[in-house]
Amino acid sequence: MIELEGVPELIDPVMVAAFEGWNDAGDAASTAVAHLDREWKGEVFAALDAEDYYDFQVNRPTVFLDNGVRKITWPTTRLSVVRVGGDKPRDLVLVRGIEPSMRWRSFCNELLAFAHELGVEMVVILGALLGDTPHTRPVPVSGVTSDPDLARTMDLEETRYEGPTGIVGILQEACTHAGVPAVSLWAAVPHYVSQPPNPKATLALLNRLEDLIGLRIPLGELPEDARAWQLGVDQLAAEDSEVAEYVQTLEEARDTAELPEASGEAIAREFERYLRRREPGAGPGPGPGVATEGGDSPFLRDPGSGRTRPPKPEQPGPESVPGPESVPGATGENPPGEAPESGSPETEGPDGEGPGNGGTPDGGSGK
Repeated sequence: MIELEGVPELIDPVMVAAFEGWNDAGDAASTAVAHLDREWKGEVFAALDAEDYYDFQVNRPTVFLDNGVRKITWPTTRLSVVRVGGDKPRDLVLVRGIEPSMRWRSFCNELLAFAHELGVEMVVILGALLGDTPHTRPVPVSGVTSDPDLARTMDLEETRYEGPTGIVGILQEACTHAGVPAVSLWAAVPHYVSQPPNPKATLALLNRLEDLIGLRIPLGELPEDARAWQLGVDQLAAEDSEVAEYVQTLEEARDTAELPEASGEAIAREFERYLRRREPGAGPGPGPGVATEGGDSPFLRDPGSGRTRPPKPEQPGPESVPGPESVPGATGENPPGEAPESGSPETEGPDGEGPGNGGTPDGGSGK
C-alpha cells in the first residue's frame, strides 16, 4: 500500500502524463507537461525507483554541481501535484518521465497505485508522432480511448490500432483494464522538421487538454514561440524549392481532407476557448485556472532523492522519418509504432492509424 504523507485529499483530480522517447516527437508531449508543472508551480511528492525500470546504458545518469558538491541525477519518472484555483478549484497530478527500458507492467501498476491512492478520476496521456502534415496548418490533435462509453460521452475516437506500441499505449490499456477512464491525446509533428523543440505542437496539445478537462491553462510565451517557430521553418523552406513544393503538396492534401471539418462544432469549440480566456482573472495575476501558491506547500516530498532538481540536460531529439533533407531535423529513418486513429491522410498509417513515428525503436528515450 502506498502511503502519501503530507498530500491532502485532492479535489476532482486528473492525472496528466507524458514520457520522453518513442512517443514524444519533437519533445512536444513532455514539454507540455513540463509547462503545466512550471506555470502552476508543481511540487514533486514521489519518484519511481530508477533502478527498477531504466537501463542506464540507454538513459544515462547525469552529474551536476550543487554549491560545489558533485551530485547525480538518475533518469526516472516523477509525480507532482498542482491545485488550480478559481471558483471551482481542481487538482492535477502531473507525471513526467522517460519511457522505461524494462518491466513495463510493473511500471504501469505502480502509477495506477498512485492514481488509486490519490482518487484520480481520469488519466490523460499526451503523445506526439511524426506525420505527413504541413507546418503551415494547425497541428492535428487526436483524442483516442479504449473505452467505448468514454469515446461516446467525450466525443473521442475509439482506438482500433494494431501494431507496435509504446508506453503511452500500454499505460492506456492498463488503465482500461483497471477500470480507470483513460484518454490519449496525440499531436502530429511534421516529419521534415522533427528536431525539438516544437512549441506549435506543444501549444496544440495544451489547447486540446484545456477543452478536455475544462480548465483555462496559462500559456505564457508559448503562442509567441509557436509563431517564431513557424516563421523560422517558413524561411528555411523558402530557401529550397523542392522543400517548398513538398510543403505545398501537403497543404493541398490537408486542405482537401479537412474541408468537411470546418463544422459548426469546431467553430463552437474555438469560440468557447476564446470566451474562457476572457473570463475575469484571465490576465496577469491569480484568477480562474491559476494555481494557488504558498511557501509551505504540503506536496513536496521526493522519496529516495533528497536532491534539488537540476536543469534537464541537453540531449538530442527523436529521429525523423525519411523526407526532404534540406530542412534541419530530417534525420533519417524512423521505426513503425503506434499512433492514434486520425481519419486524415497526413497521419494515417496501417489500418487507418497514424504513421507510428516519433521516437526510437529501442524502447529508450531516443535522447
